[in-house]
Amino acid sequence: MIAAHRDRLELVGIAAQRNHGRLAEIAREFGVRQVGLHDPDALGAARRDPAFPAGTQFHGGIEGLCALATLPEADTVLIAVVGTAGLQPALAAIGAQKTIALASKEILVMAGKFVMAAAQANGARLLPVDSEHNAVFQCLEGRHAREVRRIVLTASGGAFRDWPLEKLATATVADALKHPNWAMGPKITVDSATLANKGLELIEAQCLFGLRPEQCQAVLHTQSIVHCLAEFTDGSMLAQLCPPSMTFPIQHALLWPERAPASTDTALPLEKVFSLDFRPADESRYPCLRLAREAMTAGGSAPAVFNAANEVAVAAFLAEKVPFLAIPRIVEQTLSSMATVEPKSLAEVIALDQEARVRATQFISHS
Repeated sequence: MIAAHRDRLELVGIAAQRNHGRLAEIAREFGVRQVGLHDPDALGAARRDPAFPAGTQFHGGIEGLCALATLPEADTVLIAVVGTAGLQPALAAIGAQKTIALASKEILVMAGKFVMAAAQANGARLLPVDSEHNAVFQCLEGRHAREVRRIVLTASGGAFRDWPLEKLATATVADALKHPNWAMGPKITVDSATLANKGLELIEAQCLFGLRPEQCQAVLHTQSIVHCLAEFTDGSMLAQLCPPSMTFPIQHALLWPERAPASTDTALPLEKVFSLDFRPADESRYPCLRLAREAMTAGGSAPAVFNAANEVAVAAFLAEKVPFLAIPRIVEQTLSSMATVEPKSLAEVIALDQEARVRATQFISHS
């Protein structure tokens, strides 16, 4: 996408967890000399890799991500770190008054109150990159909050959408990673199978757009063509449609407020027979969605606890330590074991996050 808009966009820094080979390819293609790797072994290998351009500066760990997020030559920082590891780099970028293109939903779920307050205090703009939140942003842009009745996020239903319920007990990691519509990383693909991702997105939407919990809803939409519906107080609805590719929301966020020609020739086949379907999300199939909605309604520390417990449970499932159906059970046990409080500082949020991870790990060991 950047290659298609070199007249508008310049890539000045890039980071990854451990894939230094791919980073070297990107660094050569775009002349990037600021590179970050979170994994220390990968960082060491990258320093020895002659494929990087001469003069490349390497940054490691969270400190390295924060350094990249505050580069003076960067205007916009795209944060797409899985889980809560992106929180510190996001706050660093906000403190440096960057425009934040945010794809890491867990950051706002964990510490939305503090992140939004920091953005307001520093005059930093947050632009959503998640396809659903970017769609809501497009539908609500220029509208007053009092005009909005509700927003409806769509969910594909994930790998097990059409499985018989009794078969879920035998679901494997390989089964869970067969997403019907999107190509994504393992964690978010499993979250799609449990619909925890949609729960996290509802919590994020409430925070981003200043909505009440009851104004944030979700439906199943198997085609992943409609990414949100916004209903207004007069009963009318706006929808945002595009093919299921992250190219569209990323381009919109990076070029906002301009629109430019698409960097892909993919178009919706409106000239052919074309239908869209919507159906309710069955919470007996997707208990994580119910738990997320309950956490959103409870507020305070509950969303952070939900997120932390889910991360731990999904990691255990991906490591084949627990079965698929243990994920919602571990999340619910963790939520039930911790009182909901109103954190007074970011340090309290981080401490609650860590406590939730410890408790979830204990529930895993007793499974």
